[in-house]
Amino acid sequence: MRLLLVIAALAVATPAAAMELPPRAQAALDRGRPYAEVTTDADGSSGVIHAAIDIAAPPEAIWSVMTDCDLAPRMVANLKSCRIVERDPQGRWDVREQISKMTFLPSIRSVFREDFEPPRRMTFHRVGGDLKVLEGEWLLTPHGDRTQVTYEARVAAPFSVPGWVARLALRHDVPMALMALRREAMARVQ
Repeated sequence: MRLLLVIAALAVATPAAAMELPPRAQAALDRGRPYAEVTTDADGSSGVIHAAIDIAAPPEAIWSVMTDCDLAPRMVANLKSCRIVERDPQGRWDVREQISKMTFLPSIRSVFREDFEPPRRMTFHRVGGDLKVLEGEWLLTPHGDRTQVTYEARVAAPFSVPGWVARLALRHDVPMALMALRREAMARVQ
């Protein structure tokens, strides 16, 4: 299963604000690389994603990319469409529908609500669609001239997928999506 959210695109047992990055994560960030770890949750019914990237841009620039639904299909592997179904007039939340399509698998429709604390925190949770589980959080933490973006999500596909296949796909797609987030955010500040 592919990452369905990066811009929009995944509350986990440990909130991102409390996420302690393991030494290998900090080492990846120090080298300018994204970090992504995908594990099975305690009951084995879903996958848990922990990811982070440092971006040389202010949180506001990154936030504008993360909330741009039209941009999402260019940034997330196999994401075919993103549309806002409902929006709070004050901008505190929205509901999005995303359609993903992978080769040899049926399309997956995910509908989720995002709650915003701009430009620092976004939580999301499933409100409809095909996924069995979809919940998580993005956190943007400024550190001098850069912003550390952390992402945690819990996701379960609507059909049986061997765990190793899902983890392999996500370990590839999550870093690629984070790199796309960095590229787009940095383009907005240059």
